Amino acid sequence: MIRKKLAAALGTAALAGLAIAATATPASAAWSDCSSGALCAYLGDSGAGDPGEVFGDNSNLEQYNKFNNAESVYNNGNNCDVRIFNGTGYTGSYWVLERGYVVSNLDTFRNGIFADDLASNRWVC
Repeated sequence: MIRKKLAAALGTAALAGLAIAATATPASAAWSDCSSGALCAYLGDSGAGDPGEVFGDNSNLEQYNKFNNAESVYNNGNNCDVRIFNGTGYTGSYWVLERGYVVSNLDTFRNGIFADDLASNRWVC
């Protein structure tokens, strides 16, 4: 009986861990190369590599390699959240990334709608 309860508890914990992995999380020291006030995109998962940085609203991020091929993203804004879109001109699906939060793997985040492509952004204050 104890083994069944333990197995059920471990299974529930594993499922909870999967749910957490698919959401935005607070940034840690691995993201420290992103300048204050910037939205940063990385070519590697979990902020690996040098960041591509933008400030302000951008209707076409696809012109920047690190956003067009992004694997992870960090909102290091000073005061605002940022709405990221998978279409240029603030179109398509979007997500509001809270200030100080990251998406470690865009391929799995929100069913992959931002996989390798952040097309535009608009700051939300």
